[in-house]
Amino acid sequence: MSATSDGRPGFELPLLLLAGFRTLIDELHAELARQGHPDARPAHGFAMQAIGLAGASATEVGRRLGVSKQAAGKTIGRLEELGYAERVDDPADGRRKLVRLTPRGVDALTRSAVIFEGLRSRWAAALGADRLADLEDSLRAVAAPVGIGIDTDTVGWFAGG
Repeated sequence: MSATSDGRPGFELPLLLLAGFRTLIDELHAELARQGHPDARPAHGFAMQAIGLAGASATEVGRRLGVSKQAAGKTIGRLEELGYAERVDDPADGRRKLVRLTPRGVDALTRSAVIFEGLRSRWAAALGADRLADLEDSLRAVAAPVGIGIDTDTVGWFAGG
């Protein structure tokens, strides 16, 4: 096994980034469950962000998530079953269906935002606010831009699909 010039093995970086991501997401969902959203899953959160407060078509949700319309439709269907989203006629085009968040979906997103702020504050307390800001700035310099519009099909990506 080789190491980088500072003696740290290169393979650890993606594992540490993944572990940090999993830690944040797992803690978020544990708290969401305590706050009344026990069925919410990470894919649901990404999909609700893609739907947004204005709503979106299934095609738009798929594009924003980097998945097929069919995959987006399956996730939207699950969000409907859980009471987080609904399909309605698009007021701008009666031939089209619009997916929009229900009050329960908006509540889950609102709570998630507050929980993420708390988790970030905990990381700032553990690392120091300046170190955390440096970490975020450094990741912005080397990573793809964040937000809806990035491919969130991590399972498919890992599987090579």
